[in-house]
Amino acid sequence: MINFYIDKGNNSEFIYNQICEKLKKMILEHKIKVGEKLPSKRQLANDLMVSVNSVSTAYEQLLAEGYIYTIERKGYFVEDVGNFINKHSSEDYQFPKHLKEKSIDKDGWLSLSHINTDDSMFPFPKWMNSQQKAIYMHKNELSQISHPQGPLAVRETISNMVALTRGVNCEPEQIVINTGTQPLIQKLMSMQLQNIKVAVENPGYVRIFHLLKSLNLEVSPISLDNKGINFKEFKKSNSDFLIVTPSHQFPTGVIMPISRRIEILNWAAMHKNRYIIEDDYDSEFKYGTDNIPSLQSLDKNNRVIYIGSFSKTLLPSFRISYMILPPKLLELYKKQYYDWSENNTLHLYALHYFIQSGEYAKHIKRMNQHYNKKRKYLINELYLKFKKSIYIKDVPAGLHIFIKFNTNKTYSEIIENAQQEKLEIYTIKRFLLNDELENMNNIQLVIGFASIKEEDISDAVERLYRVIY
Repeated sequence: MINFYIDKGNNSEFIYNQICEKLKKMILEHKIKVGEKLPSKRQLANDLMVSVNSVSTAYEQLLAEGYIYTIERKGYFVEDVGNFINKHSSEDYQFPKHLKEKSIDKDGWLSLSHINTDDSMFPFPKWMNSQQKAIYMHKNELSQISHPQGPLAVRETISNMVALTRGVNCEPEQIVINTGTQPLIQKLMSMQLQNIKVAVENPGYVRIFHLLKSLNLEVSPISLDNKGINFKEFKKSNSDFLIVTPSHQFPTGVIMPISRRIEILNWAAMHKNRYIIEDDYDSEFKYGTDNIPSLQSLDKNNRVIYIGSFSKTLLPSFRISYMILPPKLLELYKKQYYDWSENNTLHLYALHYFIQSGEYAKHIKRMNQHYNKKRKYLINELYLKFKKSIYIKDVPAGLHIFIKFNTNKTYSEIIENAQQEKLEIYTIKRFLLNDELENMNNIQLVIGFASIKEEDISDAVERLYRVIY
């Protein structure tokens, strides 16, 4: 006879679920033998003093999960479910402490991070209007997996936009939309030969550097000079690909002049398998002068792969980036990546209408004015506080500035002091692709001004002074 306690209190678990779990436990512990017939629904209902419906629902669930089987007109029987191999009892097992995550208490913190943007001025109502229009106009498309490169209508909109704002020359078919710059570069490099060599800026994007290394590619970090990537050093690397941020080098802020652009374009044109990956990082933000034309706009030989992102202009969580492939590489891409999409189709169609309505251009213009005001205020406060002990590379572009401080503090002390002051900052060490630091009498920081409130800038500078000195 099968019998166990059923809690029928008001706050108790559903009766059918209690029956199901009790029988599961007995089957797994082999307290009911394999092949043994279970009581009829009516009999078990009488034994447990519950309704037949509760027992019937429990049996159906056990049947669906494979704990029991049924023979027509004979009833329900226990399935041979096997035995678990359990080397550690559940009582002894403890989740590794180093894998536990702690909620981050940001109360009282101020951020001079280059990562975040200012969401206080994002036009959420306008974006929601675009999203609602996308839902209304594209119900059918939203119910399907989109084109592997993103919906054609969205790519047409992006193609027209970058032609107008960045001078980029492309057909919509050349655009590949994805959830970030790293996935795009990973796909691009994965379809190349394994023995290719890639040159990257140093300091630069450490994550891209590690990504390339993880693909077993030979990666050469190339130092910078006052024109951007050091061309003489780069040529010695005998690389096949070059990854650069010419419009606003990250993190130093150098804008690559036309002379250096022509040098690297000519380098690429000299061999059929040489390519330049132009990461047009935060190029939308330029203060005082017109935007710098893209490197791709100067390319006469289809050697530049242009990569753009909406992470800084919209919200980073939207995860919308894109690359523009030369026709030769597009053919390779279609052969290898033509059967799936990682994109959020709703976000892409919302972006499509956000751009077409003119709201995106208005937002960029508004944010340029807003960020420039904060940037000037921050620089002025830094000079007032640090006076001659500070050097600011004042490039009127982007969402961060590059600063050097004369101090005897070590980088470890700076990081520790920043924690105590509740100030989020990033040192140059985060962006170095090796551990070499030429000057040990100064500290170099990458200071972002996008996310901090204007009324908090003075306080942040005071904290930074205590961190440095």
